[in-house]
Amino acid sequence: MKTFSKLANNLDEQITLLQKRGLTILDPERAKHYLEVISFFRLSSYMRPFQIPSDKDHTFKPETEFKSVVNLYAFDRELRLLLMDAIERLEVAVRATFNNHMSIKYQTEQPYSGSHWYLNEMLFCKNYNHKRMLSDIENIQSKSKGDSYATFYKENYDAPRLMPSWAVVEELSFGAISHLYKGLAKDGDRKKIARRFDVPQDVFQSWLHSLNSVRNYCAHHSRLWNRQLSVSPKLPNALQWQLPEKLEPSQIQPNRRIYVVLLMLAHLMRQISPDSQWHNKVKALIVLHPEVPLAPMGFVENWRSHIFWGADQ
Repeated sequence: MKTFSKLANNLDEQITLLQKRGLTILDPERAKHYLEVISFFRLSSYMRPFQIPSDKDHTFKPETEFKSVVNLYAFDRELRLLLMDAIERLEVAVRATFNNHMSIKYQTEQPYSGSHWYLNEMLFCKNYNHKRMLSDIENIQSKSKGDSYATFYKENYDAPRLMPSWAVVEELSFGAISHLYKGLAKDGDRKKIARRFDVPQDVFQSWLHSLNSVRNYCAHHSRLWNRQLSVSPKLPNALQWQLPEKLEPSQIQPNRRIYVVLLMLAHLMRQISPDSQWHNKVKALIVLHPEVPLAPMGFVENWRSHIFWGADQ
């Protein structure tokens, strides 16, 4: 271990440093503007593909221009927006499906009606922290203010003490919804919810976990382009889900990169919004940025011929 001793550089010093590393900057003032509003540190992740591998001085490859770094950053930003659009629609659909199934199925269960099915601890696995879930809901309700249903409920009802399930599923985070799905005790309930999205229940559980992580990357404006997923999602056994173990010669694993997430979302969007042109927007983004290498994203060589990207889908 050693003491961190790097000093902060002002914008002019940052420009000089990049030029010293071999980056061509045709318009230094414009480059300073980007560094001012994006930051050197954030852009540095997009500089690495243009730098000589393993070079301790971070030297750029010959003839690399600053605009190439900015274009890669712009592509990644647009990619995040596309993913957030699809994940938002999925999140809303999962919440609705959860309530439509559970509240109706357990409408006449005693001592809890379908409106408060989640109060029944017997509907959850033994290792699911049911008490913590109730505590989280109670905390949301107690802190609610202004124009919200949680505020309306606590001001108008005293029993049950917590709001109905259709309000609860809208208040919990996507991560909490993912845990809620995993925590359901009955295999039949998980299967019924997953069937709405045309995937097996164990696959759907894995997807919710993975997509929650991707959602968090997007929400924090983190890099997606060449990110390696911490956990690869499970995939169905059907032919369209078969991916090569590794891409040659890079050895990149497609099922650990953003390409598999795009496939998942393309499938889910067909279930949620059949008339959506989301898949075409993905293709259009790639066409708009032909300079962006696709291998680091896990794209297979013949990806355009995949059924999910077809013009008729």
